Amino acid sequence: MGRIFEKRKESIFKTAAQKSKLYSKYGKQLYMAAKNGVPDPEANPTLRSLVERAKRDNVASHVIEKAIQKAAGTGGEDFQAARYEGFGPGGSLLIVECLTDNSTRTISDVRSCFYKTGSKLAANGSVVMSFDHLAVLSFNGDDEEKVIEAMFAADVAVEEVECEDGTVTIFAPPVEFYKAKTALLEAFPGLELEIQEIRFLPQASKILSGEDLGLFERLLGMLNDFDDVQEIFHNIVLPS
Repeated sequence: MGRIFEKRKESIFKTAAQKSKLYSKYGKQLYMAAKNGVPDPEANPTLRSLVERAKRDNVASHVIEKAIQKAAGTGGEDFQAARYEGFGPGGSLLIVECLTDNSTRTISDVRSCFYKTGSKLAANGSVVMSFDHLAVLSFNGDDEEKVIEAMFAADVAVEEVECEDGTVTIFAPPVEFYKAKTALLEAFPGLELEIQEIRFLPQASKILSGEDLGLFERLLGMLNDFDDVQEIFHNIVLPS
């Protein structure tokens, strides 16, 4: 019984740690979106989109409300966005996006993760050039023609529309995100988007194996352990 309890306890602690990381991540992003715009999701598209994502990821309502209320007050944390680029194990490419109230601490933590896995930080611009920065909207469906018609009618500069295995995915410039989303929801009332985000997509993917894969996964794990790290984009196809 003791061994079973220990395993269960470990699982509970692990789940709690993951939830804490998730809440911290969304708390910062919601605070920044509300602080940089208005603390009202109905009048702030960026904030509204984040609230929707947070709810889909099962972030508690009180966490969402607290972050928005905090931004509506005076003072508070002064978070800054920071982006770091680097070369990881096996020639992997990484983009690490952070929100921090202490840039010295954050770059030191990120640099330490890279150093401990035989990786190195790169100059700004040297890695992002191998990625496309795009708005991505995806949902269950197969009516590609109706989607293209909706984008055309709304004058959305779409990069590409893919329809595969019952899923439609739209790729568009980041500035077209909200216009594309609005056009979709008007064309398909009640539509539930599986993905709605702006992200870096690698222009070419790579597969790692052996020691390189182990080091790469270790690097991802270490980076994800830091609350300041919000998103990590890379060009590696991870094992399913």
